[in-house]
Amino acid sequence: MARIAVIGAGMGALTAAARLAVAGHRVAVYERTDTYGGALRRFERDGFSFDTGPALLPLPAVYRDLFVKTGKEPLESCVELVQVDPSSRHVFADGTEVSLPNASRAGVVTALDEGLGAGAGKRWGDFLVRAREAWDRTRRPLLEEPLWPNWQVLAEREPYPSVPHKRLLRTRRAGTLAEIGAWELRDPRLTALLESHALGHGLDPRVAPASAAVLPYMEHAFGTWYVRGGLRELARAVYERCLARKVEFHFGADVTGVLEKDGRASGVELADGSHVEADFVVAGVAPCTLARLTAGTVVRGDGEVPPQPAAAARLTLLLALHGARPEGTAHRTVVHTRDREAELDALFGTAAGNPRPTVTVLRPDDPRLAPADHEAVTLTTVVPARLDQPHDDLVDDMISVAERAVPGLRDRLLWHEVRTPADIADATGAEGGAVPVPALAAAGGRMLHPSNSTRVPGLFTVGGWTHPGGGLPHAGMSGALVAGLIVEGPEFRGSQ
Repeated sequence: MARIAVIGAGMGALTAAARLAVAGHRVAVYERTDTYGGALRRFERDGFSFDTGPALLPLPAVYRDLFVKTGKEPLESCVELVQVDPSSRHVFADGTEVSLPNASRAGVVTALDEGLGAGAGKRWGDFLVRAREAWDRTRRPLLEEPLWPNWQVLAEREPYPSVPHKRLLRTRRAGTLAEIGAWELRDPRLTALLESHALGHGLDPRVAPASAAVLPYMEHAFGTWYVRGGLRELARAVYERCLARKVEFHFGADVTGVLEKDGRASGVELADGSHVEADFVVAGVAPCTLARLTAGTVVRGDGEVPPQPAAAARLTLLLALHGARPEGTAHRTVVHTRDREAELDALFGTAAGNPRPTVTVLRPDDPRLAPADHEAVTLTTVVPARLDQPHDDLVDDMISVAERAVPGLRDRLLWHEVRTPADIADATGAEGGAVPVPALAAAGGRMLHPSNSTRVPGLFTVGGWTHPGGGLPHAGMSGALVAGLIVEGPEFRGSQ
């Protein structure tokens, strides 16, 4: 039985802790804040309750597997999972609207044909077939296996089978998500639908590799799910599973350093000066924190994946509305910007100006979230990291955009709360409140994440800033990979 110190209580760290504990190890978690869950936090006021981080769960199979592997009680016995249908409603720049059914390719094709015109559904359906091929080629190496030592194979090979496109007497293939939209979908609304999946993860579709096609594919293939009571309930369930497996938790315990002895990790140092000995250390922290804890010894170098592009962040508005949620309201509506290029320039370039953004409107059908005859609504948009205090006009713009999805929104508004990237930074330790992106193939390795193993023997990293990247499913997968590497050793090659 090994002693294992886990730094942080985010979802990746919690899943690793539960798996290591059930394997017979003595696991202790040290979390600098007063609670668990990382970005999965909850805000409550006047009987209203809101998720302040992720609010929908793709690929619930990752957490079903966690609960099966760590005990007899399945996930559905601990939380109530609800499949969201429609998966999403989209309001496009020209006023066209379409609602897409959950986990039904045929239903999506039909909805697009009816909403956008004959042929739109077929083009999107054909795209999903190609996206599935990219998924099949990358699923194991990017999600289920430790990062390959020869990761350059993943960096150089574009798995998306682009359609040949003749342009200026040359035959070209799409290398970015934006080129897929322009050359293969050939409809600005389908392009907006495609690019919204990248933008939702903080990616610029103009430079995101074509392999990012797996993002919409995952949603269409495996569905979108909601946890009754909010996704904070998922964090609670995983935390309680850890407690049931005798994981120790120390909240308000700020780790200030990773100890080393004889060239390997030997424990952690706490802010009060005390030392905790351990045979392994699992760090579920952002890169800036890891560099501080290890005095810069765990840094990318020759032969390791290149630095990732700067990540974006999210601005969230929590709206308390009087009046009940109308029957038949979509859980999630994406209201697309009227000027996508200007929006992308403002987010990822140096262009001045503040175009009205793409806004995601979340309206859960969940009576636990608001008093009777009231509604809790959440608005999110992508913003540059380090946006500490949003301009009032951005908040106002988000509400104005959301009115395209929620008629009479301002008249119903009782109060609102703003959650900035600074709040994300406080909760997760991520510099500037940046949100990590999922690992993707191609792009020269820019979209890959560092291996879960580090240069320091006995020290492992877990969570969104390490392989396989950001997102709730990816966090759970990183926990499984770290547990496998510790339990089985370097020869571990992932689930079979």
